[in-house]
Amino acid sequence: MRILVIGGGAREHALLYALSRDPQVTALHVAPGNAGMSNLATLHNIDVKDSAGLVALAKTENIDLVVIGPEIPLVAGVADALRDAGFAVFGPSAAAAQIEGSKEFAKDIMKAAGVVTADAVVLRADQDGLDDALEAALDDMGPTWVVKDDGLAGGKGVVVTDERDAAEAHAREVLAAGNPVLFERFLDGPEVSLFCLVDGETVVPLIPAQDHKRVGDGDTGPNTGGMGAYCPLPWLPEDGVDRIVREVCEPVVKEMAARGVPYSGLLYAGLAWGKNGPAVIEFNCRFGDPETQPVLSLLETPLAGVLNAVATGTLAEQPELKWRDGYALTVVLAAENYPASPVVGGEITGAQPGREADGVLHAGTAEKDGKIVSAGGRVLNVIGTGDTLAAARDNAYRVLDTIELAGSHYRTDIALPAVEGKISIPTQ
Repeated sequence: MRILVIGGGAREHALLYALSRDPQVTALHVAPGNAGMSNLATLHNIDVKDSAGLVALAKTENIDLVVIGPEIPLVAGVADALRDAGFAVFGPSAAAAQIEGSKEFAKDIMKAAGVVTADAVVLRADQDGLDDALEAALDDMGPTWVVKDDGLAGGKGVVVTDERDAAEAHAREVLAAGNPVLFERFLDGPEVSLFCLVDGETVVPLIPAQDHKRVGDGDTGPNTGGMGAYCPLPWLPEDGVDRIVREVCEPVVKEMAARGVPYSGLLYAGLAWGKNGPAVIEFNCRFGDPETQPVLSLLETPLAGVLNAVATGTLAEQPELKWRDGYALTVVLAAENYPASPVVGGEITGAQPGREADGVLHAGTAEKDGKIVSAGGRVLNVIGTGDTLAAARDNAYRVLDTIELAGSHYRTDIALPAVEGKISIPTQ
């Protein structure tokens, strides 16, 4: 099987590494890729939104399956262009990708499907009485405000704050940019990320994970695209995954199919587990980053056949997924001054291509004069696995100590609350 992966981050590096270990795979291509992928795939310098260029590449390389990693090309309709050209594609149509592309659309789907989610108020820059409506939302939605940009924002369009002024400032920034803004009721309880393979109305869950969004230890500082993640979740109720699939994912998938917008690809549900069970925070239309990295590291089932089954409408015929015992986590190494204004161009040592077996995956990197340099805010991921979550943590941080980038930073507490037994589900 000849496969083209679209994207250039750590998520796509994890996908390529998993696919490279599948005996069905005969060739791997990636567009645009990054400096760490050259040992796994042929890199092609094509933008992820360049539908015509990607279709031409798929034709030239006789691609059997296209796997689209990021949300931007999915929302832009790249999957549609490739399907129209006759290719099998893992990733939803532009219409279905609105489950991530428009939070208002997602809320409407959930309401119709009877899925529990936070109450929300939507404001638009051109509505009458905007200032009064904004004040009313601020009055109603505190004392912890959740303010969301309705469009795509790379995981950084959400502000959760107990400061009214900060909530108002973010709302006005979003409105000034021309996007609707959502005020949501804060959902109590620990967060869960669950990926589900979806083929029309067939839903197959992967193992649950938890992301660490804030930039600093102890969940301090601004939201980022994600500073680390771990799986599975030792604190999640035994029936947790079944409940999420039954109460959230299946109803949403059925509602989308009923509307003539069937979903095919990876559906990511981000949830808070409160006293009454799961409530949806958000949906994504693709593998999440950084949760994908530890999740795929525990998958034993060959990945290519699974993704191809989704793309070709045969997911229901596939055997049950097999998983390694134990735990996995990933820690993100970020550039100096991330997420505000990352410093790029610094030389990275200890992260040469080919260290995937050590858990090193590239995100924002490039090659310059024979050296690996930083080229983005989230620069690298390091994965650790182990029989226990504590052992997985130790293994990841030990490898991270072998990598150097001036001014870089990372969180030292990824999965630590779970290891210390400090995560609990609200009871009242």
